[in-house]
Amino acid sequence: MVAVGFATLIILGGLVLTLPISSADGSVTPVLSAMFTSASAVSLTGLIVEDAGTHWSEFGHATILALIQMGGLGIMSLTSLAGMALTGKLSLRTRLNTAAEGRAQSAGDVRRTVIATLLLTVVVELCAAVILFCRFFFHYGMGFGKAAWWGLFHAVSGFNNAGFGMRQDSLMTWVGDGWIVLTLGAALVIGGMGFPVWADLFRHRPRRDSRLRLSTPLMITTKVTLVGTAVLIVLGVLLVALGEWNGAMEGMPTHDKILGSIFQGVTPRTAGFNSLDYGQFHPTTLMGTDILMIIGGGSAGTAGGIKMTTCAVLVAAIIAEFRGEKSSVLWGRRLDHTVVRQALTVATLGISVVVVTIGAIQVFDPQFTSDRITFEVISAFATVGLTTGITPALSAPSQILLILVMYLGRIGPITLVTALALRNTQRRYELPTERPYIG
Repeated sequence: MVAVGFATLIILGGLVLTLPISSADGSVTPVLSAMFTSASAVSLTGLIVEDAGTHWSEFGHATILALIQMGGLGIMSLTSLAGMALTGKLSLRTRLNTAAEGRAQSAGDVRRTVIATLLLTVVVELCAAVILFCRFFFHYGMGFGKAAWWGLFHAVSGFNNAGFGMRQDSLMTWVGDGWIVLTLGAALVIGGMGFPVWADLFRHRPRRDSRLRLSTPLMITTKVTLVGTAVLIVLGVLLVALGEWNGAMEGMPTHDKILGSIFQGVTPRTAGFNSLDYGQFHPTTLMGTDILMIIGGGSAGTAGGIKMTTCAVLVAAIIAEFRGEKSSVLWGRRLDHTVVRQALTVATLGISVVVVTIGAIQVFDPQFTSDRITFEVISAFATVGLTTGITPALSAPSQILLILVMYLGRIGPITLVTALALRNTQRRYELPTERPYIG
């Protein structure tokens, strides 16, 4: 249901974007370009083949915004919201399908998780939209309607980590405007940390009667996400500052360099906005950004990548193997072997998809260098949307591959594999054990 739901939304969105009413000049947008834009919006990626600010009409922008919002909330979460609005209750099937999106730990948590998700989305997007509106209206002199629309569009795109902007240069014009880049940076971090993390933090908020309640520890997911977010943001900022201070940022004022380093240190985790030109980045900086994009953000949020919790579980498994221990441990908790296998599956499938796609695009478009193709493919799979500028120039087969990679990155490799696997034909017997040589 999750896999089919997102695929259906992408197709419907692409068909709407092909209509003359969706383009600024009233022409019919080619099917491939429309489908690519729809896939990029639904998957919360931000890669484009048509300039978002000039090609699409107001109706087209509204369609893209709706696709971003539906992709961020999730197909099954939207189904649950519709069910609660119409009937006031949820069927067991709806609860199970919504839990399959990963936001709730169990079917019983679905109702409050979906409501909390909606509230967090509305509050953060409105706060960011108001700040951006004030900046556009009072400082840049935009008209009231345009400032309100631009503020809302960028706020929704930022919180959902979609990376769609209204300007051809994304946020490069505002690289030194802290009101804009820091507001969007905060919104994308909040959305990228994942809804279960915020729900867990909300449960542990200070209460007047806290002395009468038994304290429960934070979830491992919350701890990994909080620590991982802080560490990766610092590393990302240092990566950009050290690598591009006299490179892509040469000649810029120090204030702009600092803000550019901060914002571009945050965005590789899954955001897609750029206030600096990645086409001018040094290959070493691009390689470091590749790593940040692959890791991604928090689970069950708007972030992409294989997720920080996946990486943490793999690191714990490696440490346990080095120590000769039977169980992997994180923060004083033993990890179930099923969790380790799932993390290994997600990482292996993700890397395999990236490697195969890179090889295929190098065959289809040999005119581009390997580092730029690698950057584009990882950006698509991790639903980041950062680009060195080659996506519009890629051939049709390469763009189709990126559509598939963005879709797979949004629903998650393990979701697709589970959907295709015949889970109801499990073996009812065990085979003989044999230990092969490893390494």
